Amino acid sequence: MAKYAEMILNIINESHDHMTAEQVFFALKKTEPKVVLATVYNNLNTLCSEDLIRKISMEGSPDRYDKIRRHDHLICKRCGKLSDIMFEDLAGRLEEQLRENILSYDLRVFYLCPECRTKEENS
Repeated sequence: MAKYAEMILNIINESHDHMTAEQVFFALKKTEPKVVLATVYNNLNTLCSEDLIRKISMEGSPDRYDKIRRHDHLICKRCGKLSDIMFEDLAGRLEEQLRENILSYDLRVFYLCPECRTKEENS
């Protein structure tokens, strides 16, 4: 694995956020000042194609990158906040219904986050 790819993989795997390419770029630039944004994009694409990270695309928002582990996402329909959630029984039930092991899936649940719900109730 190329030097930058390994560093980018570590940044994403150690992050508690769903980082954009720009956020990854600025995090990498702290230790690698000569890196350019195109290098980050190229390595993100490679890491995605090798199933080492996953890309989360949302309409009207930049792509985000996430570690590979079985989990789902909550997305606030109003502010776009992205949070991890684990529906443990769901994966087992899907495998049971399919009678196959699931390699991966991408479940995004849209809702109003507590902050936006409070704002709506107080309007």
